[in-house]
Amino acid sequence: MIDYFALALGHGLMAIALLRLVLRADLDADPLIGRLKKDTAENRMAASTAGRNAARRAKSGNDPAGKDAGA
Repeated sequence: MIDYFALALGHGLMAIALLRLVLRADLDADPLIGRLKKDTAENRMAASTAGRNAARRAKSGNDPAGKDAGA
């Protein structure tokens, strides 16, 4: 009788732990994916002509939007 109880207790606790892991809200949220999307968008903007011109204006200080971006 004790062997069945020990097996049921061990497997029951593992099942509860598995359910708690599976039902976590942050299980599917990967912060790296958001960072990669942001980096990709920045790289695309930097590779385009408009992005290079905006970066050049911001670096030289002639872009009014670039002055507020750092604040």
